[in-house]
Amino acid sequence: MRAIWKGAVSFGLVSIAVRLYSATEEKDIRFHQVHREDGGRVKYKRVCSIDGEEVAYDDIAKGYDLGGGEMVILTDEDFAELPLTTSRAIEVLEFVPTEQVDPILYNKAYYLEPEQTAAKPYALLRDALTNVERVAIVKVALRQREQLATLRVRDNVLVLNTMLWPDEIRAAKFDILDEDVTARPAELAMAGSLIESMAADFDPSTYTDNYREALQEVIDAKVAGREVVQPEEAEEAPAAAVDLMAALRASVERARAARGEEPAESDEDEESKPTPIKKAAAKKAPAKKATPAKKAPAKKAAAKKSA
Repeated sequence: MRAIWKGAVSFGLVSIAVRLYSATEEKDIRFHQVHREDGGRVKYKRVCSIDGEEVAYDDIAKGYDLGGGEMVILTDEDFAELPLTTSRAIEVLEFVPTEQVDPILYNKAYYLEPEQTAAKPYALLRDALTNVERVAIVKVALRQREQLATLRVRDNVLVLNTMLWPDEIRAAKFDILDEDVTARPAELAMAGSLIESMAADFDPSTYTDNYREALQEVIDAKVAGREVVQPEEAEEAPAAAVDLMAALRASVERARAARGEEPAESDEDEESKPTPIKKAAAKKAPAKKATPAKKAPAKKAAAKKSA
C-alpha cells in the first residue's frame, strides 16, 4: 500500500508520527466509453462555454455559482489563505463511548501506521483505547478539507474513520410515518419469531457480489471467444400477501426449513393467530347446547324410577 498522508496524532502533549493508508478499495468493474463501430476511446475536451476555445488545465480555476449567470472565481491563492490549522496533525478532541457515535456519520476508513520512532506512544494509545472501550474524536485536514473523524482499534491497528458533519445528514421526513399506524401484539410476536429464526453471527466473508461475478464471467467469455452463458435467473420474489400474519407465518416456516429445522407446532401457531369475533362466537355456541342435551336423559331415568 502507498501512504496518502503523513502527519502526527496529537494526544495531549504526546505526538505520534504516523502514515495514513486507505483501508478500503472498491471492486467495481470499470468501463471506458468507446466508439461502437471501431472501439476507439471517446475523449472529452475542456472547452469554454463563452468563446468556444479549448482551455488548458493551468488556466482552470474554481467558480462558485451565485445564480442568475453570476460566478465568483476563486484562485489557488484564495484557498492558501484559509485557516487549516490541522493540516499536518490529527488533533484528539475528546474520548466518547463507542455506542454514542451514530454509524450514519461514518464516511471513509484509513489505517494509521506509526513511524519507527513512534512505535511506543502508538501502542500506548492503541492499548488505552482498547481498555476504556471508547473512541477518540479528532479533527484532520485531508485533500484541502477539514474533517471530523474517529480513532478506534481494529485488529491491533489504529483506524481513522472520517465522518460527515451533522448538517450533511438529511432529515428523514415522510408524511406516511406521521399517521397513526401500529402493529398488533400477535403481529409483533410473529415478527419476533421471524427474527429469531433468521438470527446468526455476522460473517461478511459469506456474502458475495453476484452481479460482479456474473459480469466478470461475461467479460472472460468475450476474451476467450466462448459463448456467453446466460446466468441462472434469481428466484422471483413472492407476490405481496394481503394478510400480514399469513406472510409472517410463511416467512418463519421458510426460514426454519432453510436451516433444516422442524416446522413449528400447530398449537404455537394457533396461539399466535388473532381470533376473529365470528370464530369465537362459533366456538361458544355448541357449549351452550351441549349442557341441556346431556341432562335430558337423566330426567327421563328419574321419571321411570318414580313410576
